[in-house]
Amino acid sequence: MIFRHTARNFNPDVATAGKITVVEVEELLEIGEIDPNSVHLPGIYIHHIIVNANPEKRIEQRTIS
Repeated sequence: MIFRHTARNFNPDVATAGKITVVEVEELLEIGEIDPNSVHLPGIYIHHIIVNANPEKRIEQRTIS
């Protein structure tokens, strides 16, 4: 599991502290496709994986009235 940007701050710590960890990923890779040093959360802490290839990315937009 690799976290992007600010998700890397506390997510690995929270995931290792829980009894069950469910992750939602955009892409599922085969073993060996990424450098082991790039992994932020080892698979031993992941219990369920949900693949969502096309997530709806809601970004708040600032509006001025």
